[in-house]
Amino acid sequence: MEAAEKLSVTVTPAMARMIRERVEDGSFGSASEVIRAALRAFQREEEEHAERMASIRARVKASIEDTRPAVPLNEAIDRVKNRISQLARDNDDSASRRRS
Repeated sequence: MEAAEKLSVTVTPAMARMIRERVEDGSFGSASEVIRAALRAFQREEEEHAERMASIRARVKASIEDTRPAVPLNEAIDRVKNRISQLARDNDDSASRRRS
């Protein structure tokens, strides 16, 4: 375990009450343990956020660098409508066969 460094922090009365409650109910052995757990959770959240952002950036970069030809919006909409219609027809056909 790393050597501890003593710090003084100021928290709101509600935060102080929450810290005391966690110690009193036995969830933690001391206020310091509560604060350390909160900081570890914050660190995990920050790391997960950084990973999500890196993933988004990579997808945007890949999209920008995509060499496939662009599809005009109207054509893309038509393709989606056609696909939805086809799926609906397939679903209707499948339901008809089950009833027969």
